[in-house]
Amino acid sequence: MKYRIRTIAVVLAGIFLLGARLMGFAQTYSSTPNPAQKEAIMTNHASGPFEVKLNPQPAYNTDEGSTLGRMSIDKQFHGDLEATSKGEMLMAGTAVKGSAGYVALELVTGTLQGHKGTFVLQHSATMDRGTPHLSITVVPDSGTGQLVGLTGKMDIIIAEGKHSYKFDYAVGETP
Repeated sequence: MKYRIRTIAVVLAGIFLLGARLMGFAQTYSSTPNPAQKEAIMTNHASGPFEVKLNPQPAYNTDEGSTLGRMSIDKQFHGDLEATSKGEMLMAGTAVKGSAGYVALELVTGTLQGHKGTFVLQHSATMDRGTPHLSITVVPDSGTGQLVGLTGKMDIIIAEGKHSYKFDYAVGETP
């Protein structure tokens, strides 16, 4: 059973993070704005490549038939965001090929276009029979140091097996 959960976790990670390479074309996983959040004008744009390592972790739910999995995330961002991140991912597969979902949180530590600090990114993603839907947003009020008041959304681009990001953000006033 542990082998099956690990296999499912690796397959789900592949669907989301390596899907473009498997489909043979570049794919951008764009964030969808959350209408409940205040609309902020994203005046800054950051981009660059990143590397990611996903490590399967023991699943909490080991019941027969469970398709839930868990992974740790280690990233190294380059370009406008020189940072590392560590995170946790929970995922679920389905019996339908190409359909799955994941949620994740990652703590990013480093420098964003000269501003040093930390912030948290929240991921929410589904794959609907091969069609990806991904939202990555900065958790409100998670910025520290020179990134206090950071808001933003990130897109992931996968082309020819390489990962990169586009990050639209603002560093605003805090209440």
